[in-house]
Amino acid sequence: MLQRLRQAGLVHVVRDPEEAEASAPWLARHWGTADAVVAVGACGLVTRLIAPLVGDKQSDPAVLVVDPRGRFVVPLLGGHGAGGDRLAEEIAALVGGQAVLTGAGASQGRLPLDAFGQAWGWRRGAGDWRSLMVEAAGDCRPVLRQEEGTTLWEELEATGNFKTEGGEADGSKAHGEAALVIGPRSGAGCRWHPPSLWLGIGCERDTSLPVLERLVAQGLAQQGLAPEAVAGLASIDRKGDEPALLALAEQHGWPLRLYDAATLAAVTVPHPSEAVAREMGTPSVAEAAALQAAWEAASEAPRLLLEKRIGRAATGERGAATLAVALATRQWAPQRGSLHLVGSGPGPIDLLSGDARRALATATVWVGYGLYLDLLEPLRRPDQLRREGRLTEERARCAEALDLARQGLDVALISSGDSGIYGMAGLALELWLQLPVLDRPAFTVHPGLSALQLAAARAGAPLMHDFCTISLSDRLTPWEVIERRLKGAASGDFVVALYNPRSLGRPWQLGRAIELLGEGRPASTPVLLARQLGRAEEALSLHTLGTLPEDKVDMLTLVLVGNSSTRIQDGRMVTPRGYPGAALA
Repeated sequence: MLQRLRQAGLVHVVRDPEEAEASAPWLARHWGTADAVVAVGACGLVTRLIAPLVGDKQSDPAVLVVDPRGRFVVPLLGGHGAGGDRLAEEIAALVGGQAVLTGAGASQGRLPLDAFGQAWGWRRGAGDWRSLMVEAAGDCRPVLRQEEGTTLWEELEATGNFKTEGGEADGSKAHGEAALVIGPRSGAGCRWHPPSLWLGIGCERDTSLPVLERLVAQGLAQQGLAPEAVAGLASIDRKGDEPALLALAEQHGWPLRLYDAATLAAVTVPHPSEAVAREMGTPSVAEAAALQAAWEAASEAPRLLLEKRIGRAATGERGAATLAVALATRQWAPQRGSLHLVGSGPGPIDLLSGDARRALATATVWVGYGLYLDLLEPLRRPDQLRREGRLTEERARCAEALDLARQGLDVALISSGDSGIYGMAGLALELWLQLPVLDRPAFTVHPGLSALQLAAARAGAPLMHDFCTISLSDRLTPWEVIERRLKGAASGDFVVALYNPRSLGRPWQLGRAIELLGEGRPASTPVLLARQLGRAEEALSLHTLGTLPEDKVDMLTLVLVGNSSTRIQDGRMVTPRGYPGAALA
């Protein structure tokens, strides 16, 4: 169990004998720095070990207990704020177990108001979160107001433990007194901050870091803006090697966008400067950079919340700097987001890999064609959003999934079978590669089970020698190219799997494919028809090239054609590998 968790990067196995002597001293040393503690054992034992260390919800790590057989994962501490519930779902998916969530929100299928924003790319700000959670658990639902950030979360099934401001005349708090606010500003109530603020900064060469830190802190405070709402920094490309600017970006985890003088000069600003234009080639750096970055994040006109403000060096410091703050109309945080390409397999959930289950468990949004999403629906939680697309709109689905990931969300883009085999991985990767490096979220392809593999397993052992796959659909590939590939497969005597073999709009291609493959192998060559693999309507039948019933084939069928040595024996299809000494009659 520990080995599987360690390989997935979820736990660190201590090898130092001094640390491994006793769990209690090890926990005491790491309690203040660990994000989460995962223990394999009994809840009672773990409870006694951590009892002397427990402080408060803001500083304690998540503590999870996994039973030795991996059947149950229990978040013992930090289910909400420390991310224990989400980590439990991830571990359970990996080991094939079940997350046992005992919090009020999880048991009632409601959003944990003190934690749900993390899944939507937001940062948690100040507020009396404990009182908010008590109120949410009671009969008096707290009032929520959203000023900025994605509103897709409102479509979740788990949004029943609050009311939006002004929505109901049942004692709701007046405007400005919402208990929970989603937006870029600091203030009363509990706050979630979407990444929507862009800080434009200009500075003299070798300006001291404290000058920038003080300027940013005072500028944000002056406008009542929260540092947690900052999406990134922006400046002119000549400042790309400025030590203080680079240090400021690194310390806060803020991406740094750099623009050339011509780009900044084209931005209309309230305070252009002739002196800056003579020195930098653009009449504005701070205001222009902030506005340009905010525009690129949303492709809509931003607002300048803080016009150019100057900060100067104090005693013992160097330089001076300018700051401007712009508000984008949409959040942007690709460094927080991720795009996971997941293959649903042929259908049965038990054929999903642990890796694919883990990706689905961690995703905030599932994007895919409705039929493929339906196959995985039993795994979706009320706090995960389902976004459907039409069958022929692959590019639109990829673009939507990539856009959501750039906003800071973890997104699963779902294909049938293996996403890397006639699935969405190729198109999604092409679109990802077209983005500037700074705009790219994490990108991972999770292998699935292709229909070819399941068909072969059902039939026996037909893929023991070289094989290939060919799609007969000419929607994306000219038929001339498909025919050339069929001729190559025939001359090479490959076992051939035919995908998308026959539809109402193109009924003749399968016959032509069989004709071409028959030029290099006898009419008695075995052929498997595998329809609706892995589903309740699954049907398999064995035929030959000469007796193939083409009218029984449709788009839900995979056609597997053997090579010249493939045979059928006792109802099994086998292609000899040719092992030395094997009795192959």
